[in-house]
Amino acid sequence: MRERRSEYGLDVPPSIDSITLDLPPFRARFPWWNADLQTVAVLLGTCEPDLAPHTSERICFCMADSSGDILVGMLDRPAEPQAGRPLVILIHGLTGCENSSHILNASRHLLGRGYCVLRLNLRGCGASRPHCREHYHIGRTADFRRVLWQLPEQVTDNGIVVVGYSMGGAMLLKYLGEEGSFSPLRAAATICAPIDLKRTGLHMMRPRNWLYHAYVLAGLKKETLAEGGELSAAEREIVRNAKSIFEYDERFLAPRYGFRGAEDYYELCNPLHYMPEIRVPTMVLAAGDDPWIPAEYYRDFDWSSNRWLVPLITEGGGHLGFHSAASEQPWCDLALEKFLERVC
Repeated sequence: MRERRSEYGLDVPPSIDSITLDLPPFRARFPWWNADLQTVAVLLGTCEPDLAPHTSERICFCMADSSGDILVGMLDRPAEPQAGRPLVILIHGLTGCENSSHILNASRHLLGRGYCVLRLNLRGCGASRPHCREHYHIGRTADFRRVLWQLPEQVTDNGIVVVGYSMGGAMLLKYLGEEGSFSPLRAAATICAPIDLKRTGLHMMRPRNWLYHAYVLAGLKKETLAEGGELSAAEREIVRNAKSIFEYDERFLAPRYGFRGAEDYYELCNPLHYMPEIRVPTMVLAAGDDPWIPAEYYRDFDWSSNRWLVPLITEGGGHLGFHSAASEQPWCDLALEKFLERVC
């Protein structure tokens, strides 16, 4: 197989799949036999935040705007670091945080392979919530740039890799497209990212997804109204009374952050517009049966138009599930490990 070489001197194959990554094909593990069970297992899953024998320390990042907001993360260091391993930053999804089960699973797995890991809480999420007056959204890539500028030099000597989950993946794809060849990252990966925001929103509001939609909307309201956020009385009333994520975006998020409405927000921040400009080796992993983000959005994209993108679409896995018969570790974590070995 002929290989291409990136500006970082890394071998980037023309296509990577479960065979070239030396991965077993994804097969669901009992009892998570279908997409909904895979997804619910993540939503209800819990993990011990203590990652011993690895060590963790709190790290803070001051934002550049006038809000005075501070993003907070957890920097995890491996008990047995491996030479040459880059720092891996994990970005959670909508209503997630540093202690989301899929974030902790990935962190523990990577730490066991000798990587330093930063579990980042976006603006207004998790441990960042008490220190933020404002709120995150997919267009807020300036926050991520600010984080990169403030990373301790001692953990970035071997470069930086970023992994975005669900909404965090959408934000990452937008950032990568904006930066193009100027991105400082060695590699990136997204897991179950909504690459078409408007169509994903419509899909989530279908009757079969009413429970998922209600779950995410309740989480959005809880984190937005939590202590620390600076909202007017009218905004609080709008958030409390929102009957859908679209209404939340239309009446609260869009006007607050300068968009003409929810559809304007979705259009301007849509990852599909930015993906052709990505110039960093980027694995884009999706589940063919994801009940939140249909795989046809991925299949419709012309992957051959950008050699830096590495699509990997499984038959199953649900939304961020990937509970596989091949391993107790989620299959997406195994794919990430193999991808990083290949490009870093």
